[in-house]
Amino acid sequence: MPIPIIKFKKLSPQAIIPSYAHPGDAGADLVAMDAHTLEPLQRLAIPTGLAVELPQGYELQVRPKSSLALKHGITVLNTPGTVDAGYRGEIKVILINLGQSTFEINPGQRIAQIVIAPVIQAEFMLVDSLGASQRGEGGFGSTGKTYAQ
Repeated sequence: MPIPIIKFKKLSPQAIIPSYAHPGDAGADLVAMDAHTLEPLQRLAIPTGLAVELPQGYELQVRPKSSLALKHGITVLNTPGTVDAGYRGEIKVILINLGQSTFEINPGQRIAQIVIAPVIQAEFMLVDSLGASQRGEGGFGSTGKTYAQ
């Protein structure tokens, strides 16, 4: 499978191009462009100072950093956020503070990770009925709370 080329444009000289922390990682770190303060339950779109050009057939997913979520309650509100191949504006990360304390974001701080994923577009079809399945119309909680012993 060929490795896709992802082109980034710095919208500010201080912007940092994403990078993988370790060989084989799925996510590359995305960093904040400037300082922000996130109060508890506050949400902000944090600029990265970057724009991207993705090859057709790919998307860039913006996902939370597990360390920020666990230690501080900071997460990506619309996770995963999607950057489509045709978008050329600045990448911003919508963060929310679900913690109980104010959280300071510093310039250059890793705030999210990005994953490049292939996109499959479907054809949508209106029908009068759907085929039967074992699950049927069972929704939220329909599979029970525990496994049978």
